[in-house]
Amino acid sequence: MSAVRKTITSVLTAAVLTGGLALGTAGPASAAGCGTSASPVIDGAAASWSIRCSNGRMTIAGWVQDTRADAKCALVRIHAGDNPPTRPEACGSGVRKNFSYTFKAKNVDARLAIA
Repeated sequence: MSAVRKTITSVLTAAVLTGGLALGTAGPASAAGCGTSASPVIDGAAASWSIRCSNGRMTIAGWVQDTRADAKCALVRIHAGDNPPTRPEACGSGVRKNFSYTFKAKNVDARLAIA
């Protein structure tokens, strides 16, 4: 294999690995409204939640689970309007934590991650 080809192959491999690692650390964000739900899964974490509304308030309730023995925690980053962010987390492979938060907001932005 020529030196140029080896270099190109190495660069492409590094780009693919870096992209995979970046994608593996956080699930897609979801700015969601009333009556929505999500069940994201990433390498090392899984979660499920639903959003319901009543009397001008939004409640996001569900669970987050650590799915890998890697000394990291699974967490859900939750932002709702002007409220302080919250982040329920589960630490330890197989550990699942239930959560429920109520906010005065028009939508909730939630993201599954590992840290």
